[in-house]
Amino acid sequence: MCQACSIKIQSPDEFAGKLLGLLNGGAVSLMISLGHRAGLFDALSSGGPANSHELAERAGLNERYVREWLGAMVTGEIVDYEPESQRYVLPESHAALLTRDADANIAVPFQFLPVLAQVEDEVLECFKNGGGVPYAKFPRFHEVMAEESDQTVVSGLESAILPLVDGMTESLETGASLLDVGCGRGHALMALAERFPESRFTGYDLSDDTIAYATEQAEARGLTNIRFAARDLTEFAEPGTYDFVTGFDVIHDQKSPAGLLSGVHASLKPGGVFLAQDILGSSDVAKNIGGPLAPFIYTISCMHCMTVSLAQGGAGLGAAWGRELAVEMMDDAGFESVEVNTLEHDVMNYFYVCRKSDS
Repeated sequence: MCQACSIKIQSPDEFAGKLLGLLNGGAVSLMISLGHRAGLFDALSSGGPANSHELAERAGLNERYVREWLGAMVTGEIVDYEPESQRYVLPESHAALLTRDADANIAVPFQFLPVLAQVEDEVLECFKNGGGVPYAKFPRFHEVMAEESDQTVVSGLESAILPLVDGMTESLETGASLLDVGCGRGHALMALAERFPESRFTGYDLSDDTIAYATEQAEARGLTNIRFAARDLTEFAEPGTYDFVTGFDVIHDQKSPAGLLSGVHASLKPGGVFLAQDILGSSDVAKNIGGPLAPFIYTISCMHCMTVSLAQGGAGLGAAWGRELAVEMMDDAGFESVEVNTLEHDVMNYFYVCRKSDS
């Protein structure tokens, strides 16, 4: 490694091997997403070893497509194959990470890759001419985000996330007001509304479609202590209204992250708390080298987070804005203190506890 380089320089043959590995990995990634959406991992795990016809019948799918998918899974070393019986097996250790019964289904974020690939042409134009790709071009993004949120936020709300703020659970039990900014489909907020019927919950999101979905679901669940509204948070402020504000993986996407943070600070009551989840990493790219998800984070930033903000004429902060800049911007917004936490169940995010002064 040369002193000026951040990576080990490889020979052409070594680098060709790396590139082939990336190409195969990308192909397998696409098939993992497809297998998750089609329910194939669940069907193979729950029913045991099966040939392609048996698995297709079990999953209610076309056998020819299932057989080709299995070929990718076997050669990609995701699924095992028994040549004598011509049956396919999903090892238990793999099923523990790829099925809907898993505590953390890693197949879920693989869905982001085909979603992002749909806007490759539009992003290429942005490389040439600037600007951005608007939310409307990502029809499945909020669906995948909601599924991912179920694993990183909803599953850990009561056990890990709320305890980060002393007294928050008790306040919500007796009755408090909470706003969730960038609420998406509202899964986290509805979980809170069900758990804490004495409290009042509000969710804002830029997308009309996600707000319509969240409102319909809340009504179907009979939740009368929650309301959703479509709102641009660029100039957001409701002075002294809420005891708590939450924002899960949302700050960096905004047209004006600084404006959102200032609005959140203003909207909290004295002594209120902003509890925010955002991407784990540094503001310095050199410090992110070797990070287990760093390439994925920069990719999803370029293909969604950054470009969606730029499409609004915004800051284009991006998912890789990093802890250092996040804390600086939270300080600038007026918060008296900012605590940065990591949680065992979520290896991709920091959890920031930002406190407003009592005065």
